[in-house]
Amino acid sequence: MYLYLHLHFASKYRNNKLNRKIMELKGKTILITGGSAGIGLEAAKQFITEGAKVIITGRDQKKLDLAKKMHPSITTIKSDASSQEAAVALYNQINEMGGIDILYNNAGIMNGQDNLGFSNSKHFEKAAIEINTNYLGVILLNDLFLDMLKSRKEAVIINTSSILSYTPSNLVPTYSASKAAVRFYTEALRDHLQIIGSRIKIFELLPPLVKTNMSEGMEGKSITPDVLIDALIKGLKNNTYTIRVGDTKAIYLLNRFLPKLAYKLLNHKGVTARLQS
Repeated sequence: MYLYLHLHFASKYRNNKLNRKIMELKGKTILITGGSAGIGLEAAKQFITEGAKVIITGRDQKKLDLAKKMHPSITTIKSDASSQEAAVALYNQINEMGGIDILYNNAGIMNGQDNLGFSNSKHFEKAAIEINTNYLGVILLNDLFLDMLKSRKEAVIINTSSILSYTPSNLVPTYSASKAAVRFYTEALRDHLQIIGSRIKIFELLPPLVKTNMSEGMEGKSITPDVLIDALIKGLKNNTYTIRVGDTKAIYLLNRFLPKLAYKLLNHKGVTARLQS
């Protein structure tokens, strides 16, 4: 046990030492899933400004075409993050294009705002879609691109969890669970890669409530996508592997020391009223 711990922490120290250098985004190729709108589109915009080559995916061709019109330098690919067949096709296409340096798992879906106390076959269907897209889709893409990223001099995976990975919302319980799964998976992936001496950097982005179409109808203090992505890029450049933004910082601390208060803040009377309606 002592030998394992010694080797484990020595490996983490060695990798941290190697990763102290400020990351250069200029000239890198980044794949952003769910990049046709909201947070993903803002990320495409800011990474272009940083000098990166940007590839985005999305399920809606019209939105992809509009994104291309707004940012002509981006490459758009229609792809469904929850489909294994689509993921393999995406990998093959990216491989033919020369590969990527950064994989940004941004695609996500939020269903819910239903009272689970009433029997409804849609509960299972909605939950399956969320888990497949938000969690299993991340594992699928990471596995497909892992060897490609290992071959790069400097490579990055960005996984998106959420403020709700610390404290769940009763309005979106499966979404909250999927993001908690992403958080635990990301921590494990980072450690596992360090144990084998891989140089791939694993970042976790934990947004609070962000003003997008997906969060429409959700009550609470929110930030705009540009604020979130600005924090992400700063975190990447500074090798801050866990990037908590806005209220996520406060909920993280509250959940550690006053978990009941953190729960009440995210599940206030307005949430109860909505579930009663």
